[in-house]
Amino acid sequence: MKKISIIIPCYCSAESIHDVAERIAAVLTGQVYELILVNDASPDNTFEVITDLARKDNRIIGINLARNFGQHSAIFAGFHYATGDEIVCMDDDGQTPPEGIPALLKAIQGEADVAYARYGQKRHSLFRNFGSKVNDFMACKLIEKPKDLFLSSFFAMKRYVMDEVLRYENPFVYLPGLVLRSTNRLCNVDIEHHPREYGRSGYTFGKLFKLWLNGFTAFSIKPLRVADLLGCFVAGWGFIYLIYTIVMYFHHPGTVEGWNSLMAVLLILGGSIMLMLGMIGEYLGRVYISLNSAPQYVVRDVVRNNEEN
Repeated sequence: MKKISIIIPCYCSAESIHDVAERIAAVLTGQVYELILVNDASPDNTFEVITDLARKDNRIIGINLARNFGQHSAIFAGFHYATGDEIVCMDDDGQTPPEGIPALLKAIQGEADVAYARYGQKRHSLFRNFGSKVNDFMACKLIEKPKDLFLSSFFAMKRYVMDEVLRYENPFVYLPGLVLRSTNRLCNVDIEHHPREYGRSGYTFGKLFKLWLNGFTAFSIKPLRVADLLGCFVAGWGFIYLIYTIVMYFHHPGTVEGWNSLMAVLLILGGSIMLMLGMIGEYLGRVYISLNSAPQYVVRDVVRNNEEN
């Protein structure tokens, strides 16, 4: 019988994680599995709840990160402790129902290497849904995600895909980019998305923006190409405007060019240059941080098998 590793990044989920663990146990009755709960430096007593669960059930491993590294880095930490043949990742709030795990596992037992849950109706906030749509659009354009593939935080993958993903050593972790460059055998499984029963989402605009940057600067050079095209466009527009100015000078001698138009051209050129320099600086900064061996995550405590390390 194959062993299943279920990885859940946890943040402020002291109220929900106990219920999620019980539902997983009910769904996987008779299966060999391990449940890896990664506390991403929650400000509440989430790790105390995880510790209590781990001490009562030797199938549960509790990991406590030293500071908040983000959802994808927390999952990465869980990957390093996973020993299963099949890997499942899901949320800690109950919105990704454990009852959907068997369907995801069934999908990767065939041709698919990775199966993502697809929701008919997402029950996130308007802000979170908007962020997901922007992320999906940019993923299609920049990291060549198939348009008909729906990415979600609830997915299952084969062991070899996780092993390939773990070869990535840089600090800017973006799981969809790592998965997409590892295999093209991906599929969706329709699963009902449940409304949130506990707390509220920990995602802010700042965290979403940081996640987008991780994905699109660590796995694509297309933003640099866009900057090149923008530079060519602005330079071409400036050349056309120069020809227009010369023609107007000969047709209307003595005409003084307007201050407003001059300032507009300077602002356009200056803004474009700053945008391109900023984009190059973002790439160089990430190379510098990677060369400094910045950590993907730092583990403070591990609780498993009734022992705390």
